[in-house]
Amino acid sequence: MKTDNAQLAAFAAVLRSGSFEAAAQALHVTPSAVSQRIRLLEERMGQVLLQRSTPCRPTPAGKALARFAEQVSLLEAEMLGEIGAGGGPDIGPLRLPLAVNADSLDSWFMSACQEVLTDAAVVVDLRVEDQDHSAALLREGSVMAAVSASPQAIQGCSVAPLGVMRYLAMATPAFVGRYFPAGVTAASLSRAPMLTFNRKDELQARFLADFGELATMPPTHFIPSTLGFLEALKSGLGWGMVPEGFVGVQVAVGELVDIAPGYPLDVALFWHRWRFASPVLDRLTQAVRAAAARGLRPPASPA
Repeated sequence: MKTDNAQLAAFAAVLRSGSFEAAAQALHVTPSAVSQRIRLLEERMGQVLLQRSTPCRPTPAGKALARFAEQVSLLEAEMLGEIGAGGGPDIGPLRLPLAVNADSLDSWFMSACQEVLTDAAVVVDLRVEDQDHSAALLREGSVMAAVSASPQAIQGCSVAPLGVMRYLAMATPAFVGRYFPAGVTAASLSRAPMLTFNRKDELQARFLADFGELATMPPTHFIPSTLGFLEALKSGLGWGMVPEGFVGVQVAVGELVDIAPGYPLDVALFWHRWRFASPVLDRLTQAVRAAAARGLRPPASPA
């Protein structure tokens, strides 16, 4: 069975934009044309591929097709660029959808993109996702590569270690004096207010687990902003896990302190990418590994 490129393009556009109307604008056609192409594609495949929700999402069968559609789009854009036919209004720039955790994005990751994003021929579509969950976006085909905490290769993808991001439990000296006058214990952690990035952030819970089952979940503030998280720490709103590179100045001037020296939390990060030949993905992979070598601790040696 052969797939139709126009139908695939419509399917991918709906997933990227979230609706038939937005996909029609991106493809310079009418919404009814997009709807017809999707209907014909579903008839050809014999399955429903899209959930008509807000935004539109792929069905289980649609997830496999979504990855294929993005691969076709990438290879076509690279081929057209190679022969000098890329960049037209109907073709557009080569698009790289990627998933990266907020802490990497706000520290070392963007330097990796500078080498690849040298002109308007390539654009990046970054999805901010927790490092423990970004691999799911690869499985459903919505990104081509991801920074993940999972060392397990996903079907159709390769995986390589990047390095280790070390997190420290930080708070203001006044906060420590109020909640941890006798040091950090399971009992004091259960009472002290805690900061968490979002509901997928498990770093603080992993730190609590180091102090045994007696450390129950304390009052928790959810602050899904790197800058806001640091400001909340400095204001004494709670304690939280922060990459060591984020707080060097604050530690040096005594604004923040490590509440539990000797209890760092090391998170190993890995680079997952689609396993097929692509010059732009190859260049990005090289740049990401070089930037990670500068910005992260070395990967742990195999046991």
